[in-house]
Amino acid sequence: VQLVESGGGSMQEGESLTLSCTASGPTYNYDTNSIAWFRQGPGKEREGVAVIYICGAITSYADSVKCRFTISEDTNNNTVYLQMNSLKLEDTAMYYCAAGVSASNFWYRENMYKYWGQGTQVTVSS
Repeated sequence: VQLVESGGGSMQEGESLTLSCTASGPTYNYDTNSIAWFRQGPGKEREGVAVIYICGAITSYADSVKCRFTISEDTNNNTVYLQMNSLKLEDTAMYYCAAGVSASNFWYRENMYKYWGQGTQVTVSS
């Protein structure tokens, strides 16, 4: 599975942005049950942002983005989205999508994911 992120850009605080992650094939197959978004800010470790499990049955979010970000999917187009509202300065990061077989309790662990995209940059300024 090849993953390609798009939609990054430079935004102002409080604005909204939607990222897309498009897979080269079906987003769910024999070795993926979940698609997640991770991010890595300047000088920070990569962290899990949100995850969606097969057919949107389960979604989870990092506390820092709850009620602001929404993960969704369009299985017909093999695409997962990350709608980001009320952007904050601390949301500045390179955003990556990842696919793999993850346990819902540990969805934020990078080693759960076998496939990664190249990332798309989101920069939030005041």
